Amino acid sequence: MSGTVAETYAAALQHDIADLPEGATLVGVVRRPTGWFSALVDENRPELGPPESLLSETKERQEDFRRQGLCDEEAHNAAWGEVDFEAQYREHLAGGAADEALSGLAARVADGESVALVCFEGDDKRCHRRILDDELRERATESAD
Repeated sequence: MSGTVAETYAAALQHDIADLPEGATLVGVVRRPTGWFSALVDENRPELGPPESLLSETKERQEDFRRQGLCDEEAHNAAWGEVDFEAQYREHLAGGAADEALSGLAARVADGESVALVCFEGDDKRCHRRILDDELRERATESAD
């Protein structure tokens, strides 16, 4: 793998606390980017965001956990486990437009480009960009071989 892969979140970029490789392309990986988010990144790949159905299911469970008294972070993380978010997201990445987008990014990294995956969730919440980071590193290594 010639390039590097990193991940961060929008607020870290806004507050200049993200530790990223110099010159890394900021690649947003959110399904529904806001205007300010789009201005923050170099490009956005919505197909690498979690599917709407998974987002909705997770949000619904998160609200249930909040009503039971959990704080936002705890509710978010509990909902992840409850809906088996990681397995569903990995399945999403294995097919269709997400698979194509991930393979394209992996080829760019294998060719020497450094990329930083960006989404909204801070470091205290479980986030799809960490799964995506693992998948991208693996595919970029395979592409470089």
